[in-house]
Amino acid sequence: MQNTRNAICHLGHVVTLSHAQPSKLLLSVTRKENGTGGYSTYEIVWCPLIMSTDQEPPLSAKLFHLIFLSTFWGMQIWVTFISGFIMDSHLNRHTYGFIQSRLFPFYLHVGSACAFFNLAIFAMYHPNDLLDDKEAFQIFVFFVCVTVAAVNAQWFGQLTSEIMADMHMIEQACGLGQDIGLSSNREAYSKLCDKDPKYKQLSKRLWLYHLLSSLCNLCCIVCNGYSLYYLAENLTTL
Repeated sequence: MQNTRNAICHLGHVVTLSHAQPSKLLLSVTRKENGTGGYSTYEIVWCPLIMSTDQEPPLSAKLFHLIFLSTFWGMQIWVTFISGFIMDSHLNRHTYGFIQSRLFPFYLHVGSACAFFNLAIFAMYHPNDLLDDKEAFQIFVFFVCVTVAAVNAQWFGQLTSEIMADMHMIEQACGLGQDIGLSSNREAYSKLCDKDPKYKQLSKRLWLYHLLSSLCNLCCIVCNGYSLYYLAENLTTL
């Protein structure tokens, strides 16, 4: 490709910018004095954080992409559909809440990091001007997953844990929280809501933020499920 040059004249100096390579910027300065000219050429190397390329991704990039996607997917399946039901049927209300308050922040932050690296690796080897419809939609799916996972980790999940801790303090003062399972002894907690306005307000807020956090988690599961389908569709062999 022919080099593109832009000239800027200022106080008898001629500055020429030349893009010889995508990652290098050549700066050529010509100075004229009394009919004589001195020539100096400076080379500035520009190293962007992430630069798209249409080359075939190396094995290491494919491996890391699979590791991040499978790690996030595996955590989602275990935390959402397995560990929660097992702990609910074997642990009392406060022990279950304590474990969830320690487990979920770690789970949500690791998941959002995996989603970000998936997006970065995929976008690096799929330049915008070469995207087809499926690749563009896959980048959109990764972007949605990153955004939703980050919002859940920073706001909804954190607020849910904080509200649950405040409710447990009130329940302990009333001698509640040692029953097995979240659905047991509902009458006692309903009476506590009627008697304590603060507890009732916390209960409503917990229901709202837990619902939003669950919807975000479900959205990320759907996004990662589609990403796995996209990878399987593009596999040439096992």
